[in-house]
Amino acid sequence: MANATGDRRDDTRLLAVIVHSAFYVLLSASLLRFLLRHADSDRILWVVGLALALAVLYAVSELGRSGRVLWFALLVAAWAVLVVLAPSFAWCAVPLVYTGLRILSVRVAVTLVVVLTALVVLTQLRLAGWADPNLILAPPAVAAVTTALFVGMRRQSERQAALIDDLVRTREELAATERRAGTLAERQRLAMEIHDTLAQGLSSQRMLLQAADRVWDTDPELAHTHLRSAAEIAERDLTEARRFVHDLAPADLAAGGSLSAALAALAERESTDTLTVRCHIEGTPGPLPQRVEATLLRIAQGALANVREHAAATTATITLTSLDDQIVLDIADDGRGFDPERPADHADHRGHGLPAIRARVRQLGGDCTIESAPGDGTVLSAAIPLVES
Repeated sequence: MANATGDRRDDTRLLAVIVHSAFYVLLSASLLRFLLRHADSDRILWVVGLALALAVLYAVSELGRSGRVLWFALLVAAWAVLVVLAPSFAWCAVPLVYTGLRILSVRVAVTLVVVLTALVVLTQLRLAGWADPNLILAPPAVAAVTTALFVGMRRQSERQAALIDDLVRTREELAATERRAGTLAERQRLAMEIHDTLAQGLSSQRMLLQAADRVWDTDPELAHTHLRSAAEIAERDLTEARRFVHDLAPADLAAGGSLSAALAALAERESTDTLTVRCHIEGTPGPLPQRVEATLLRIAQGALANVREHAAATTATITLTSLDDQIVLDIADDGRGFDPERPADHADHRGHGLPAIRARVRQLGGDCTIESAPGDGTVLSAAIPLVES
């Protein structure tokens, strides 16, 4: 779906380049024809001035982001005056029709096409000097076919875009449902594990301690036996609890690897034909609490997921820096960037990953900063203090 959207944008840009080039070619040809055939005309200064104004207005109406319709209206008005003074400039109406159909509503654009076509017919008849049927019928026929094709393509493109949006939304809902189902299944598994081990062990300890309390004065030896049995059960439960923690840790760390090795493995795993992920370790990371290592690895995974899904980057770099009082994880990419101050919305799909990363950092008393700008890449930095909280 992303490739289809990108191909559609490429086709639109290519068509725009062709139309823009055609406009300036037609404008230049019309001006050259006028100068060759009417070099001694008293209208030459007006025609040349309006032709230059037309070239400037066309560029402004295409490049401008604000007031585009107003600039286009001025462009059409300048062309109308110019075509009355020099009918050969009527050929420039074709690119103007394309621009009008592209930026105006269908009803307004069709009205504009009718007006431009009528003006072209009248000026060409005046230039020919007689009621040439070809000049009367051909321009409206061409304009009608062109308008019908363009409007049909635009509506088809809108329907396709709506279909793609529905598919993306459905895929996200399905992924969210699967995540919820997986979370519920994991919770159920852990609940059964805890019930069958820790909860049963705690219940047994409670019974043994109560039994020891009842016979403490009358049978001290039996009471000590109950205490030793309770201690053995507590030891087994502690081992079981540690196993739970180990199972919930990231796989790269649970296997006994260091954080540096886990980040290097993550970089290698996330690298693809279109995205190169590098990993740099600055300084020598000392022994870190398991929670800190797991949090940093999860942050790196979440940040790279954002890069892969949203940034359209070609390179990303993971940098782990060990300082005296803190450890800093930086993830930088050369992607499209975004405005960190703008609230997340459904258009760029941001709003879940970054708040989760900030929450993880805050839980360890750290700071998370994001430096980015549209078209300028992104740098996410998470700094976690190396002190006992």
